[in-house]
Amino acid sequence: MIHEVRIDTLEALLPLLTEQEFRPDLGRNRSGFLYRGMPDVSYRMVTSLSRCCKQLQKRLEPAILNNFAKYAVREDPTVTQSVWNRMITGQHNGLPTRLLDWTHSPLVALHFAMTEENLEDMEAHDCMVWRIDMQEQISHLPEKYRLAVGREQTTLFSVEMLRKITDSLDQYDEDMGDHSMVIIEPPSTSARIVSQYSFFAVIPMGVTDIEQFLDERTDRTVKYIIDRKLRWRVRDMLDQLNMSERVLYTGLDGLSKWIARHYYVK
Repeated sequence: MIHEVRIDTLEALLPLLTEQEFRPDLGRNRSGFLYRGMPDVSYRMVTSLSRCCKQLQKRLEPAILNNFAKYAVREDPTVTQSVWNRMITGQHNGLPTRLLDWTHSPLVALHFAMTEENLEDMEAHDCMVWRIDMQEQISHLPEKYRLAVGREQTTLFSVEMLRKITDSLDQYDEDMGDHSMVIIEPPSTSARIVSQYSFFAVIPMGVTDIEQFLDERTDRTVKYIIDRKLRWRVRDMLDQLNMSERVLYTGLDGLSKWIARHYYVK
């Protein structure tokens, strides 16, 4: 089930930021969680492919990926290597895909929760940060997928690991059904992927409602709902911690967004 936690003070954010569990085998604290920040509590978790193609997404997805590979190969030759390479590169550049963005950093997730295109809306609604448990996601995977991460002693798939099991979307959808999904760590092909500590959930077609899937299939999913009155305070704290568009988006567009917000007059 999904556990909801309301946050209305700065101090109440501390558990979210410090929930690394102690690992006796390592003698260290490690986090097994991924996070996703969303600026409006009313937003639903949906992929860009679902928003774009709706009920036709399964039929249109191959054409989208094949056309992307055909025209993108000059810029990025790796798109011909596998469907997963095409998907990740496309997602990074605005292509509609079945991938859902996550981050290993709660600070990065907070940044996206505290960021509005229209800053007039900062106090208009609550925002949220989702948390999922990577190990819990693995426990739902078919055996051949669980064995693959076990051999690599990891909780995440790389492109190479997933490609060895399947490079077919139809086979992936058949394997996952409506009860599991793979979390993939993208290759560090851009500074943005590195700075945002990015990971992707590969949503199977059988999972038609991501939030329902998390509610029915997981026990450690948390939805942190952050009060709208706290947003500017957290936003200013994140800037002080150097967690801003200037750092998370490479190039002049990120710099310009950060400066525009820094000088915004309430």
